[in-house]
Amino acid sequence: MCRDHDHHKWMQQAIDLSLEKMNAGFGGPFGAVIVKDNKIIAQGYNQVTSLMDPTAHAEITAIRSACQTLNSFDLSGCEIYTSCEPCPMCLSAIYWARLDKIYYANTRQDAAKIGFDDEYFYKEVCSPIEQRNIPCIQIGHEQGLEAFKEWQNKPDKVLY
Repeated sequence: MCRDHDHHKWMQQAIDLSLEKMNAGFGGPFGAVIVKDNKIIAQGYNQVTSLMDPTAHAEITAIRSACQTLNSFDLSGCEIYTSCEPCPMCLSAIYWARLDKIYYANTRQDAAKIGFDDEYFYKEVCSPIEQRNIPCIQIGHEQGLEAFKEWQNKPDKVLY
């Protein structure tokens, strides 16, 4: 069982990682660690500018590392400690990975104050598709359904 002290220790490690990697020039001030069975199994930090990858957020890189460590896309039984409330992309990835709990230090409002304002993304995701700022245009529906039909009948598929 986790003690309150452990939660603070793991959060501090996520914060320390964010500072270390930010100061080393990897990207923004964000760090994350993933814990399973009272042990850190993965860590991640923001590498958006160093990798030229807009998806290389701390939570995403930590999830990728944890999945490799456990050789699984399912991180049930794990918790994530992140230096900031996850953005919509990271929050979605956390749900897809099936993490049990999210602990965070800074809020999205704190992040907005230093130039990382995700409110636009939160609003876009909730907007009706026809009202989004990036046009979403459906084409090739019948052809696209062919792959779905094959998947539906695939005997060896792995659901996720």
